[in-house]
Amino acid sequence: MRGVRSMGVGVVVAFVLIGVYHHDFWPTLVYSLSITLGCWFFIDSGRIAAARWTHRRLPSSVRPSQWPGWRWMVAVVLLGTLVGYSAGNGLANWITGLHSPGPTDVASLRQALALMIVALIPGAAATYFFYSRERIAQSEALVQTAQRQAAENQLKLLESQLEPHMLFNTLANLRVLIGLDPARAQAMLDRLIAFLRATLEASRSGSHSLAQEFARIADYLELMKIRMGDRLRPELDLPPELADQAVPPLLLQPLVENAIKHGLEPHVRGGRLRVSAAREGDQLVLRVRDTGQGLRGEAGDGTRFGLQQVRERLATLHGSAATLQLADAPDAEGGTLAIVRLPIR
Repeated sequence: MRGVRSMGVGVVVAFVLIGVYHHDFWPTLVYSLSITLGCWFFIDSGRIAAARWTHRRLPSSVRPSQWPGWRWMVAVVLLGTLVGYSAGNGLANWITGLHSPGPTDVASLRQALALMIVALIPGAAATYFFYSRERIAQSEALVQTAQRQAAENQLKLLESQLEPHMLFNTLANLRVLIGLDPARAQAMLDRLIAFLRATLEASRSGSHSLAQEFARIADYLELMKIRMGDRLRPELDLPPELADQAVPPLLLQPLVENAIKHGLEPHVRGGRLRVSAAREGDQLVLRVRDTGQGLRGEAGDGTRFGLQQVRERLATLHGSAATLQLADAPDAEGGTLAIVRLPIR
């Protein structure tokens, strides 16, 4: 693309010469394009070679750019213009059959210097233009990298806050169960160890498959069933075609935990808890539905800790393209329905 832009500079120079000095169109265009491309090729090649030489001791991942610095670049522009002008002039002579003298062919030093200055002006201008564009692109890349790292760090912070929240609730229940039913407490502890091991493995990556998310939800529900018994009736519905969809770890767990803690546990008879996934257009729709006591006048936007964390994670990853809705279930069974919508990956 830099070569194509250099050809554009050559065309502009050709039309200026044609308009000011009334040169013939075809030879002037050929000479202008040939000399411009020659200068661009040797200046750009020299710039890249000089940048690799000056940054040779730095790892490739931290090299600032393919810019060697102005001291090197001045020498590259001067030498590249001299060689490029000579090569381009020779190519144009061959194409047109004319014999225009190059900077090394003229008898007069003054004429040679004049030719070099004429060639240096567009070459230096184009070099500064390309340098500015590269620096702007590099700055934008650094900003995007910083934003991405900040988002990743925020997600890690949210996950580190969320896991202790779930862990403390489970340990408090385990403490009560040890005195009432040691066998069930031991089974619950085994499930907790398996769940935490899976959580640790998933936290080392920014996302995992929806199948893995559902597997971890199944472990958590088995953990809760040890405490609630038949009062908790879980259902998991994951279509096979959505099993490989990537989702953030621990996305559904706080919704399931809230459904149990605030919906089913206060309900004497307990109830059914259904976790499902579906595709609607270009969106992945995840639903967590319980048949517990419902919101009972609470705000539908969800202000509890787990729900707030889910919202913040969705906003960090997808902005306004992902949402979380919390409302009373619309059918006669009652309860609460939480719906997560995020883009299909």
